[in-house]
Amino acid sequence: MTTNPNATISKPSDSGRSIPPADDIRGRTVRDKDGAQLGKVHDLLIDAQDHRVRLLLVEHGGFLGLGATDSFIAVDDITTITDTVVNINHTREHVASAPACDPDLIDERSYHASIYGHYGSIPYWAAGYDYPGDYLGRTFMFM
Repeated sequence: MTTNPNATISKPSDSGRSIPPADDIRGRTVRDKDGAQLGKVHDLLIDAQDHRVRLLLVEHGGFLGLGATDSFIAVDDITTITDTVVNINHTREHVASAPACDPDLIDERSYHASIYGHYGSIPYWAAGYDYPGDYLGRTFMFM
């Protein structure tokens, strides 16, 4: 469990970490709880202390890449993963109303709390937190 009041979170490409092919879900379609296409997994954000994926950066909306919006979704909100699709347990409207994606705040614990709070998830640093990798069949750990 992370106890640092701030956490260093980074994209694999920024950290020099490699992603095991089985865990690399970038580029997969994201579907909401009703099965509607939400967007694509644009990137993963990994915490430097525990080496686990904490957030997905999902690009959604727009047309042909124009006017698209980025949202962070906690890895905890994934319900299933296939070779092409990542399903989450929220609606498109709920994701659209999430805290604005602000890369400048990504290391701020209070920003993470607002994301986890919006989705009703237990933050990864809280007592009782259970990492979802086991039930998703993936470790989501990177070294």
